[in-house]
This record gives sequence, structure tokens and C-alpha cells, in this order.
Amino acid sequence: MSTAAAKPSDRPGPANGSGPTDPLVAAGAAPGYRPSATLPIWAEFRRQASRRRTQLALAFMVLLPLIILIAFQFPQDDDDGRNGGGEFSSLVDLATAGGLNFTLFALFVSASFLLVVVVALFCGDTVASEASWGSLRYLLAVPVPRARLLAVKLVVALAYSGLALLLLAGTALLAGTLRYGWSPLQSTVAAQIPAGDGLLRLLAILGYLAVVLLTVAGLAFLLSVLTDAALGAVGGAVLLWILSSILNQIEALGVLREFLPTHYSNAWLGLLSTPMQTDDIVRGCISAICYATLFWSLAFWRFTRKDVVS
Repeated sequence: MSTAAAKPSDRPGPANGSGPTDPLVAAGAAPGYRPSATLPIWAEFRRQASRRRTQLALAFMVLLPLIILIAFQFPQDDDDGRNGGGEFSSLVDLATAGGLNFTLFALFVSASFLLVVVVALFCGDTVASEASWGSLRYLLAVPVPRARLLAVKLVVALAYSGLALLLLAGTALLAGTLRYGWSPLQSTVAAQIPAGDGLLRLLAILGYLAVVLLTVAGLAFLLSVLTDAALGAVGGAVLLWILSSILNQIEALGVLREFLPTHYSNAWLGLLSTPMQTDDIVRGCISAICYATLFWSLAFWRFTRKDVVS
């Protein structure tokens, strides 16, 4: 019996398109493997939601406005004097003037430290916690591409940071409105702002705070890549932010202070004036975005090149 020689078109292989034309399969990956299908964002979001630190941090964002509201119910001593208190004293005096003012006060007392800690917690506890648990190398062996792992971790951390900010402001607005009513937004640097416009300015303040806190998010995320200790990443970001705030108070530094990440952190107060002062807000947004982009770029560059042994 004679058999005909197989034609080149009948032989399997890349030449006729029947072979492993998929570059991932050709490189040795399992059939059907897609990097974009590994570590879904929603799965990571639910995973982080089950963690105690996430639950406690978000719960405290809800409790803080209620604690402040209870504190305002105690009788105040008029001789307690708020002399020398500056903007803080004015916001305290106006905090009970309505729900908008109460929300503004809650943001004012939280922006300089509490929100910094919360954002540093969510963003600094991302990669470092996986390394400290010894699960990071297993995630990469699934395999999850390193860049995707960092991107998913960062997106989820930013989402929880934004949620914390919204919970704080939303709870304060609801509790303050129920207790003090829906009144125009008042400020010592401007006339009364109608409630509708006041709400828009409050949303603008929230947006600006979110942008400023991107610097904290970037710094904490970078430190999370550089260390296996989550507490070191979170604490390091907070301490560096405090150091920047201290240096910003030293007028002898002159123009150098403008390059500090905290220099424009309180520029949102310009939104309360009439007309609104937005020059520093624009500079603050540019500064925060530049710092955040730099820190995130360094984090991705370092993580894609480091040896992961934990």
C-alpha cells in the first residue's frame, strides 16, 4: 500500500495557521491564559472589604461626625476664649450654623491628619501586607503579571480612600442637616453663600482634598513596594507628610516651600471667599498630580525589577 506524502498545507504548525499562533501559548503559557483575566478588580475589592482594618477605618469615618455632633451638645464656656484661633476659631463658631457648615468643620479638622492616615493606611498596606503574609510570591505564581497586580492594588486602594472621604462628608452633611437644618454656607471671609451654591462649593472642596491626598497615596504606595512591613509603609508616609508640613511653616525657606507637597494643602479655603480664589488651587492640583505620578512611576519601576522572595 502506498501512502501519499503529506502536503505542506496538511502538516500542523505555524506555517498554515493551525499551530500555536497565540504569542502567549507560543511562549509556553497555558491555552486560554489571559493576563487581563487574572486578579479581577472586583475580587480584590471584596477581599479588602473583608479585612478588619478596612471595616474599622470606614466605620470610624461614619462615627467621627457623630462624635463631633455629640461634643457640640455640651455647654460651651464663653470665657473659654477662642482668641488667637484664626480660621479654626471661625469655623468652630459657625459649625452649628447649618448642615453645610458642620460638614465644612468636620472636613477641616480631619484633612490635616486623619484623612492622611486613612489614605496612607489603604495605599501603604497593599503590597507590603501581602509580602509580610508570604502570599505575594504565590499571587505572582498564579501567574498575575506584576504590573497588573500593582494596578489592581492601586485602583482598589484609591477606591477605598475615596469611599472613606465620601462617608465622612456624607455622614457629616446628613447628621448636621438633621440637627442644625439646611442653611446657607457661612464664612468669615465672604457673605452668606446660598445653600445650593454652598453644596457645590463643598463638592469642589471634596474634589480638591481628593487630589491633594493623591500625594499621600503615591508616597505610601511607593513605600509599600520598597518594604515588607506594612506599618513601616503607612507610618513612613504619615511621618514624611508631617515633616513637609513642619518645613512649610519655616518662612526662611522662602520660595522652596512652594515645592513642598503640603504647601497648597489648605488652598481649598479659597473656595469659601467671594469671589473664589482658585490660583493656589490650580497650583496645588498640579503639584499633587506631579508628585503622585512620580511616586507611582517609581513604584511600578521598582516592583517590576525586584526579586520577590516573600
